[in-house]
Amino acid sequence: MELPSTPVVKSSRLKSAVWNDFERVKKGDVMVAICKHCKKKLSASATSGTSHLKNHLIRCRKRCGRELTQQVLVVRGNQKDSTFNFGSYQFGQDLSPMELKFDQEQSRLDLKFDLERSRLDLARMIILHEYPLSIVEHDGFKRFVENLQPSFKLMSSHIVKSDCLQIYGNEKQKVYQILDKIPGRISLKADVWGSSQENKFLCLTAHYLDAFWAPQKKILSFVMVDPNQEFSVAEVIVQLLMDWDIDRKLSSVTFDDNFTNDVVFRIRDRLTQNRLLLNSGQLFHVRCAVNILKLIVQEILEAIHEETHKIREIIKYIKSSEGILQKFNEIAQQVIGGTERCLYLDCPSQWNSTYFMLDSAIMCKDVFRHLQEFSSSYAPLLSDAEWEKVGVVCSYLKLFVEVNTVFSGVKYPTANLYFPDFCDINLKLVGWCNSSDLFASSLALKMRSKFDAYWSICGLVLAIAAILDPRYKMKLVEYYYRQIYGSNAQDYIKDVASGMKDLHNEYAVCATLTSFDHGLPCEVQSSNGLNAALPIDNDSRDRLRGFDKFLNETTDNQQIISELDKYLDEPVFPRNVDFNILSWWKVNAPKYPILSIMARDVLGIPVCTFTSESAFSTGGRVLDPNRTALEPDILQALICAHDWLGTELEDFKFKTSPHKHALSSDHSTNCFGSNRGSQLLSPYLLG
Repeated sequence: MELPSTPVVKSSRLKSAVWNDFERVKKGDVMVAICKHCKKKLSASATSGTSHLKNHLIRCRKRCGRELTQQVLVVRGNQKDSTFNFGSYQFGQDLSPMELKFDQEQSRLDLKFDLERSRLDLARMIILHEYPLSIVEHDGFKRFVENLQPSFKLMSSHIVKSDCLQIYGNEKQKVYQILDKIPGRISLKADVWGSSQENKFLCLTAHYLDAFWAPQKKILSFVMVDPNQEFSVAEVIVQLLMDWDIDRKLSSVTFDDNFTNDVVFRIRDRLTQNRLLLNSGQLFHVRCAVNILKLIVQEILEAIHEETHKIREIIKYIKSSEGILQKFNEIAQQVIGGTERCLYLDCPSQWNSTYFMLDSAIMCKDVFRHLQEFSSSYAPLLSDAEWEKVGVVCSYLKLFVEVNTVFSGVKYPTANLYFPDFCDINLKLVGWCNSSDLFASSLALKMRSKFDAYWSICGLVLAIAAILDPRYKMKLVEYYYRQIYGSNAQDYIKDVASGMKDLHNEYAVCATLTSFDHGLPCEVQSSNGLNAALPIDNDSRDRLRGFDKFLNETTDNQQIISELDKYLDEPVFPRNVDFNILSWWKVNAPKYPILSIMARDVLGIPVCTFTSESAFSTGGRVLDPNRTALEPDILQALICAHDWLGTELEDFKFKTSPHKHALSSDHSTNCFGSNRGSQLLSPYLLG
């Protein structure tokens, strides 16, 4: 039975501030202190002191929660600026300074809220996750923020836009400084995007290898252009190069099929006039490797358009009825021993799925014939000649599916990856063109025409990249060219060797001039015996630049020549799956100082303009209608900033869930959204 308690009048001796939170009562003959917050009873005898009472207040959750809530209410009622300090409002005024400090640290009462920082965090969140600018006007978001942080003042979408533009400006300056300090040259990737309003947008992306030989990319611009005005497009690209101050360190530009040769020649002529390109732009013009495969595949599929439509309708018909499907499975079990890989219906916007459909249909052609006997309304069958055409096409498509799978399976493909596969395609085309089958040979000739147009532009670039692979060197060029060109192979091999040597000599000259330009003043012994600096006359230095180039071109400079020859004469590196070409050049850069500079630039060329997700898509790049509605300045800001902040998002993911992040095979984000036939920008950036 609990003894009745009797309140004790506060005596003059109870001077400790702790009694503001306790009520001292007498229960029987015992003095008890009852916490005013959680009602817990503690000893309050004259000999027990107050230390245990103070310790309880530190741990009392109800007291801490109540005080923090009161402070928030006080702050809300006394907002004067954008920065608030919850620790400035002190409870327990009777506590000593030491007690108050300890109490605040334990109760986390020294929290700060920065409105300006929170606004920028919100804008960064919208950029990173592609949320609409109008999210700040959604009722659900308003309620969430109000309950989470009542001190945060929500703004309009127009203010969010200005915050996003501010972040874009700050990040652009950082990217500018990064590009200014990279050790090598920059390769660009130029893509043209369409829109629902038939507008065209130029996306310009910089690719390079950083100081640690790691592949990097930065989207530099996303601007509206008119591809029909070729002079205007060329001028826009040249102006963007100058704005970013990378026209002097440009290595190459990889164009998609939206750019005509006239546009490319205009840009190259502008840059070569100012002597900004190495070796008169030998590596400047690059065409997208995956795009040429798409063009060839489109030629192949067009040749059997009607047959493909029939097969697609047959599969749809069989799948439309459970009875017909069951009968098909029974016949397939008898004829081919099962229904595995059968009845594969393609997605027409993904050309590799069309190959899988045709390939599986060939296996089931006898099943289709038997099924016709049990269904009078069966879809029309293919003739034997049509099935033969489908078989030829499947044999062609198989190669391109395999090659494209290799390209799309690498997150950051280096330029050396493409030469062997394109040589295989070249060899196959030679054989297909000589086929006795009229359909097969005529189709191969059309494919060959498209491939040769690409090879004439990019063959040398791909060959040089392969030579810079220590597993291949010139041996791979000799191996393939002898098979492709037969008796004329030696002439083509000499052209590649000459191009490799000329480019290397150009790098050697640039390295010499760079070393000279950045040299320290010469120190000479003065007449009085003291060291004096002899300044270099700028005019004299400029006059000798031509002499340096003449010396490198006319003198048998063993140091320069021997570096390339030494690399080529050494045995090739053993081929194995663990080989990393960038790591190899990073380690061997001191051994090949000039050749490694060249390798850094060549291997960093983006031979493909498509992402791995869209490698098999038959559609083009199209802006989502919501994105098209955005103003040009905010559209560019959101797309570029999303790309630039991607590394920050990856770092945050790693900090919050490092184990999950480490298991992921690809942490890159696609600022252009998902691919649905055409590559679409995300619909969630409507202002």
